[in-house]
Amino acid sequence: MNGCRLEESKPLSFREDVRSLLFRVLLAVVSEREPDMAEVLTGRVSLDALESGQRIAALQATGIWFQLVAIANELLAMRSRRELEQMGGADEVIGSFANVMGEIAAAGYPAEEIQATLDALSVGPTMTAHPTEAKRVTVLEIHRRIYRKLTELEQQRWAPREREQLIDDLKSEIELLWMSGELRLERPSVEREIAWGLHFFREVIFEATPKLYESVEEALARHYPEYDLKVPSFMRYASWIGGDRDGNPNVTAKTTAYALNECRQAIVGWYISQVRKLVTVLSISSNVVDIPEAFIKALGHALHRSGNASEIVARNPDEPLRQFAAAMLDRLEAMRGEASAKPYTRSEAFKTDLRELENVLGQLGGKLIARRFVRPVRQQVESFGFRTVSLDIRQNSTVVNRVLSELFKHADPETAPSPDTPQWTARIRAALNSGEQLEVDRLALSEEAQELLDLYDVIRKASAGLNGGAVGAFILSMTRSSDDLLAVYLLAQYSGMATASDGSGTIALRVVPLFETIADLRAAPEILDQLFGVSIVRRSVRDFGNSQEVMLGYSDSNKDGGFLASNWELNKAQRRITALAIKRKVKISFFHGRGGSVSRGGAPTGRAIAAQPAGTIGGAMRVTEQGEVVSSKFANRGTGLYQLEILAASVFAHTVKSPNEPELKDIPEFSEALEALTGMSQASYSGLINEPGFIDYFHQASPVEELSLLKIGSRPARRFGAKDISDLRAIPWVFAWSQNRHLLTNWYGIGSALNSFVNVRGDAGLDLLRQMFERSRFFRLVVDEVDKGLYQSDMDIGYLYAGLVQDREVGERIYRKIAAEYALTRRMIAEVNGGLKLSERFPAFKRHFDRIRPQMDSIHRLQVQLLREVRAQDGATAKPKRAVNALLLSINCISAGLGWTG
Repeated sequence: MNGCRLEESKPLSFREDVRSLLFRVLLAVVSEREPDMAEVLTGRVSLDALESGQRIAALQATGIWFQLVAIANELLAMRSRRELEQMGGADEVIGSFANVMGEIAAAGYPAEEIQATLDALSVGPTMTAHPTEAKRVTVLEIHRRIYRKLTELEQQRWAPREREQLIDDLKSEIELLWMSGELRLERPSVEREIAWGLHFFREVIFEATPKLYESVEEALARHYPEYDLKVPSFMRYASWIGGDRDGNPNVTAKTTAYALNECRQAIVGWYISQVRKLVTVLSISSNVVDIPEAFIKALGHALHRSGNASEIVARNPDEPLRQFAAAMLDRLEAMRGEASAKPYTRSEAFKTDLRELENVLGQLGGKLIARRFVRPVRQQVESFGFRTVSLDIRQNSTVVNRVLSELFKHADPETAPSPDTPQWTARIRAALNSGEQLEVDRLALSEEAQELLDLYDVIRKASAGLNGGAVGAFILSMTRSSDDLLAVYLLAQYSGMATASDGSGTIALRVVPLFETIADLRAAPEILDQLFGVSIVRRSVRDFGNSQEVMLGYSDSNKDGGFLASNWELNKAQRRITALAIKRKVKISFFHGRGGSVSRGGAPTGRAIAAQPAGTIGGAMRVTEQGEVVSSKFANRGTGLYQLEILAASVFAHTVKSPNEPELKDIPEFSEALEALTGMSQASYSGLINEPGFIDYFHQASPVEELSLLKIGSRPARRFGAKDISDLRAIPWVFAWSQNRHLLTNWYGIGSALNSFVNVRGDAGLDLLRQMFERSRFFRLVVDEVDKGLYQSDMDIGYLYAGLVQDREVGERIYRKIAAEYALTRRMIAEVNGGLKLSERFPAFKRHFDRIRPQMDSIHRLQVQLLREVRAQDGATAKPKRAVNALLLSINCISAGLGWTG
């Protein structure tokens, strides 16, 4: 195997599976550097059979192969979409706007309804730096270059010599991947996470967004050709990176101010690059065309504001459009202190100038020029402003209440109430009603209180400035009462964010509850009803378009009650909150806090949105894009555009179609069955969690404690440093159960629930479940995702991890309980879906996992060995570095194979 010859590789045709090429190139790299590892890659030697000195190289080679497979899958998916479009047109690409508009037009929806839906559309991908991205930015950049090199190889015009050069280039990137290493040497700072997030905007999202709008226009022209339908700029990007301080002491007020500035600089830098292109290309001469008088007047104003009129005119004589663009460029550069022009202070002024260019080009017969060069920049301004994203602020209700309580005690130690008392409720409401201000010496406050008040100062200054929308929402995690939310409002009032001093105005802050646990989801409608009963809140909500955003947490509700209970409670909460909004005459928009794994809401975008309750989206939806999901979706331009289109088209389709879709109809018999199933599922899940010894099993039969050694995020794994499961973040909870192939967060309790339901109701019960699978989109999605989770689970591998539990009785007992539920769930899923084998409905998913399963299994066996070695050292002895590094590489490999971490 040592002499793998790349020159024997054949030209890469459109139909060739790129995996074979990538495998040959990787094999060549590995054979040159670690000849023995070629046997591991080809499957002749299992990783767990290697000597300790060979493990790191073997894991590195396998991990790189998994990464290359993911790149190949992405490229092949893009090929497949292009082939579908070539053969049958854009309508054939499922989930695209062309496909969605075709279905909607065929169903007879009128153009007026389409325009109304477009006008109300607001789609908000929200980037977060949740610690689920195990790959370094350096590695992601190499991945992108590999992807680009593969797309170059697809082209058929290369001579043999040129093709071999491209393959050599590909080999050099894989060599770089090998030599760069996967493991982070240090935990990333928040500043580096901010740069990581902005990387995807600069490389993909800025450019993809106008192309998304163009795809909507093309779909409308195709299916509603007789109507002049307008496409607004409906994408509203947000971010938590630098604003999410829930349990992360590394995010400070200074960090948030830094993030706001970096986001502003990123988009201004982008506009500078785009306007420089306009200066280059807009060479229209007044000697050839007659320039309209109105534009000549606008040009005079633009040149005056540039402060550089004579030089611009001298540099571009008789080229008025180029002069106009040059004046715009000077104003943009002045925003960064690089020119003496009058800087733009509002994005609206910049957009007006771009409109001038569009209009004059239209008048001169250059509509195609305007569409190609100017309109995309104007659409970017409409979506990104001078902010790139709206930066959300997130803090935990515990911290907010603690700080407010401290302020009350400093103001009046004798009468200060305690949280969660009637006196506390009355105190907050009275203060808001009267417009109360507190005079408190900040230096006398705790560091926590000073920090939160400093944050409010940052928010106030950013909101009062001219960078509109730079601060998004204040998201209150673990919202458990209306008092929790009113505390956020009151702190804003104390920080100078009230519009009137007597309580008769509004609070200039969008406050968003985050309902996370099962209990909080059930309480959400009542909490909101109480909130809307407070006058200053209702007025503030009206100031924000009479719209209240509500965030729903998929992660903690799953950890709290299991997969089925979480999903059903989320479904019910949306319907009940929507009903309350109608009663209160408030528009509700939902913000879905989804992660990468199915256990944290990571089902396929189109199917997940299509299964939301009818009428609950209403044109507006936000979703989190977390950690490794960001890089998987937005590392490359073609994939990034497709992912944005799937998201936006799904929101649009649900808004138009959901009120009339039979599969979303609220059928009382189905709801009653789901209520019963949820109760039984949650009881079974809770039975496991509360089983004696379960916490020891979790900590010892998974690498959850060792995950902290993997430096994949700036925040700790626990909010407040406790050691119990309730305080453990949902990400390491899911991460750990995936590493040991239990994956029980995806399915545990569902088998018992289905079995009990059938035992009680007999054949009629089973028939009802089968009807639900056929006729309920929600239930079918749950069953399908459980099906896929069961396919990736492996109880034989799980048993190896159970052997790590020190108390053998505990290990055996809890493992048997989990394995029995696994077998029962497999059987019951087959009963419900008509006897299909696991993942038979998802052949591509099945093929991919089957392809890597043997290597995955060997990594798991090796990881169990490594956990024994690392844990064998007592606290006084340093962990063996090579064993620790090999363990961390094994974690990375398993994550890469599954396609997600937490």
